[in-house]
Amino acid sequence: MSSQYITVRETAQILAVSEKKVMDLIEGGNLQAYRIADQFLRLKRNEVVNILSTGQVVSENVAHGYTPGERVRDFFYFNDFYLISLAVIGVLLYIIFFTY
Repeated sequence: MSSQYITVRETAQILAVSEKKVMDLIEGGNLQAYRIADQFLRLKRNEVVNILSTGQVVSENVAHGYTPGERVRDFFYFNDFYLISLAVIGVLLYIIFFTY
């Protein structure tokens, strides 16, 4: 299931260009960007695919790596509830079994 709105990084991956090039396309008026909650910059997936199919963007040889730091950050971001729950359960089990 794909979202209607995508990030600048996803746009750069689809167009095979750098994120700076995507920002230049937005500032030049070739791509329409939308601010969500006045904080997150998103683009419509169908507009990105349309600009790709028209050939207005020349692909660059850019590697978009997913760094280990980003992996760790995303792990904690998406699993914070489970990690906190596990810690609380561990503390409660310790109290139950080792305080008497």
